[in-house]
Amino acid sequence: MRFKFAGLVSLVLSSLALAQTSTTPDLHLRGNRFKPLTYNELTPAQRTLVEHVLASERKGLNGPFNILLRSPEMGDAAQQLGVQLRFHSVLPNRLNELAILLTARYWNAQYDWWFHHKAALDVGLAPAVIDAIAAGKRPKSMHPDEEIVYNFADELLRTKQVSDASFKAAVDKFGERGAVDLTGVVGYYSFVSMILNIDPYPIPDGVKPELKPLP
Repeated sequence: MRFKFAGLVSLVLSSLALAQTSTTPDLHLRGNRFKPLTYNELTPAQRTLVEHVLASERKGLNGPFNILLRSPEMGDAAQQLGVQLRFHSVLPNRLNELAILLTARYWNAQYDWWFHHKAALDVGLAPAVIDAIAAGKRPKSMHPDEEIVYNFADELLRTKQVSDASFKAAVDKFGERGAVDLTGVVGYYSFVSMILNIDPYPIPDGVKPELKPLP
């Protein structure tokens, strides 16, 4: 009887272990200097960050999150700002992606460029505009609203200032909130680019870096 009971306990424990293993999510995290973490390695604060990201419009943990898990409270605050700026800006998606690409190009952030290159094409940004930015050149042909965003973001990144003319054009077109949202996008994706660059975060296997160093 004692052996039967011991066998039953062993069977129950094995079943519980199997159930726990089968329900442990695969986070698909990637990293270089920062080792990709597994779900079982996460602290409660790190699991909170993961849960918040997966419940957001992002639906995945690619990009800066394996790195931000090292400072989960800061990372959670940052990802909330990112959701607001990427998905709820008053700027149309096409213009938001233009500002993100300009920022990724400025920081030479390979993964951010690769990801948002595809996103920009999906929302209608012209390939010629994207190619010119990748080459570090001003696009020859832009829609008027794209030119406003380009001037504002380019000046802010290169000169750390925005001229009166570029500021007025942005406010006239998008309102004061639009000018602030645009500044926020440039600032947030500068932060993301720096986070990715300190890893440096790997682009997908088999993909060649799209950005070449600029003079």
